Amino acid sequence: MSLSAGRPGVPAARPRRPRPAGVLRALAVFAAVRLTGLVLVVVLEHCAGRDRGAGALTHSWDSKWYLSIARYGYDHHWRESAAGLLQTDRAFFPLYPALIRAVSTVLPLSTGQAALLIAWSAALAAAYGVYAVVHRVHGVAVATVTVALWAMLPHSVVLTLAYTEPLFCALTAWSLHALLASRMLLAGALSALAGLTRPSGFAIAAAVVAVAVHEAVRHRGRVPASLWAGALLAPAGWAGYVLWVGVRTGDPLHGYFTVQAAWNSRLDFGLQGLRFLRALFLHGGKAGYPLALVIVAAALLLFALLCLDRAPLALLVYTGALVALVVLASGPFGSKPRFLLPAFPLLIPMARAMVRGWWARRAQVLAVAAALGTVSLWYGAYLVVLARQPL
Repeated sequence: MSLSAGRPGVPAARPRRPRPAGVLRALAVFAAVRLTGLVLVVVLEHCAGRDRGAGALTHSWDSKWYLSIARYGYDHHWRESAAGLLQTDRAFFPLYPALIRAVSTVLPLSTGQAALLIAWSAALAAAYGVYAVVHRVHGVAVATVTVALWAMLPHSVVLTLAYTEPLFCALTAWSLHALLASRMLLAGALSALAGLTRPSGFAIAAAVVAVAVHEAVRHRGRVPASLWAGALLAPAGWAGYVLWVGVRTGDPLHGYFTVQAAWNSRLDFGLQGLRFLRALFLHGGKAGYPLALVIVAAALLLFALLCLDRAPLALLVYTGALVALVVLASGPFGSKPRFLLPAFPLLIPMARAMVRGWWARRAQVLAVAAALGTVSLWYGAYLVVLARQPL
């Protein structure tokens, strides 16, 4: 039985596979943009007189925690927050550091080099996944532009750092592609791995479960067993790690959330964000905070456009869960744009508008793309080298 991941009344996703020439072109654009961003980081490091070399890429904020877990395992690295709470490495999910340890064991690489190898390889796989998902729904041109826009986002600089976003984006993009292709078991397996990578792994699990329930209702329960197997497998990675942390802390149900609360990460329905915005408007703040506010506001607008565009159910649930997490959860406001980086379907309405306007307003489209790319790449380099706010 063929299952469609689309919303009711929406034609099934296009069955054709991306042609190699189109994939290579999109990956070349992605690599060129991100390589330019990497060069700007090196240049700004030199101009700032820091010249940390690879340390700028492997020891920025969360990177240090992942490298510590890869080297020594959990319960080795901790610190006391400004509020006097104990922040431990149990807040960081295990798949990325486990891969770092495995690669550095097999290959003659340091943990930092292994971390970058995994991140850069995963970033390319993620770009391919983004292209494949959008190509399946909207074709070559929109897919290529979406990849280019994704590469040029201000916080796409983390795709070149020792962060989990490249790996998480690769796993979620290909899980979404499997959903659009009705390969539920593969979608569930990739979702489980994504759930071992970042706390936001529940978003892709929610998409898999939502598609399974939708198909079961649409076909009145006459669906293959692989559909339910994929739905059961999808949240296993995220739930398994949360339960493991809970058991280690002596509180299986709440232990992980207590660990996250020490990092000021909890579901507060946006109260902290509203207080922060009030203080920002009244007293001002660091340069990155106004841009973070603009990006979050743009995400809400783009999600509304994605809904109006009648995107496939899988894309809506996944993207909506990520946007809801950013809006409703507490945490460093300057990091919220990074949390939105995996929500690449938000860029589809913009990519479609750019493709539609290409022949009539080619110069304007190129000017907008060039301006966005220039500002974003320099801002990304600023975040890594000069900013004193969490990335």
